[in-house]
Amino acid sequence: MRIDVLTLFPDMFTGVLESSILGRARRSGKLEVRLVNFRDWALNKHKTVDDYPYGGGTGMVLSPEPIFRAVEDCLRDGPEGRRRVVLLCPQGRRLNQSIVEELAALDHLVLICGHYEGYDERIREHLADDEISLGDFILTGGEIPAMAVIDAVARLLPGVLGNEESARSESFAEGWLEYPQYTRPAVFRGWEVPEVLLSGHHGEIARWRRREAMRRTVLRRPDLIRWDALSEEERRQLVEICREEGVRLPQIPPEAFDTPKAGN
Repeated sequence: MRIDVLTLFPDMFTGVLESSILGRARRSGKLEVRLVNFRDWALNKHKTVDDYPYGGGTGMVLSPEPIFRAVEDCLRDGPEGRRRVVLLCPQGRRLNQSIVEELAALDHLVLICGHYEGYDERIREHLADDEISLGDFILTGGEIPAMAVIDAVARLLPGVLGNEESARSESFAEGWLEYPQYTRPAVFRGWEVPEVLLSGHHGEIARWRRREAMRRTVLRRPDLIRWDALSEEERRQLVEICREEGVRLPQIPPEAFDTPKAGN
């Protein structure tokens, strides 16, 4: 996969792209990342990429021409196949694992990092295919969101993690937060590892992990739970967990709590 990043500050990416999993993915050829300073595509003699907004207002707006020229050059030079041009901005779709999976299925991704007071609207209307945000807060530019997108996408590329099961079992991958994890020692300062994890019974361990993943989601991110998407067994377990924790979730029909508890 190739990712082109249009940025006025390419030096910000150096450490991130050279370290850890991203560094290994690039060195192995599984991921190609190009940093494109779109100031190089400005036509004026001062290489300016922004201007005052029509109609007045504070701050400066990124001009369309340098960004259009830079993106068009990336697309001409880039791989054929599935591609997408993405603006990183607060107005975009909030990034989640589903969107990451969309992006990881592409052959070529172009990320545009904004700065100043925003983009000329013609960039949104006639160049970008998508807009993505990290959340409801403001950053100084699109570089940090671009790093987050690259990191999240790279982990899903075949062979990058070395353990495909790891990516499938993590938080959000199956709609639940990740289950609790433990390592040695079995007892630390009087706190013990759950006995089931020491049993060697893989079926029981899998069931415990699934249930605890559901419990953690109920307590920490109930907004992720989609009742209509659950199997009958998942619904039964979810209701049991809610009873145990004294929680009522609005997406669970009230009549679900009227069914007898397991074993009754």
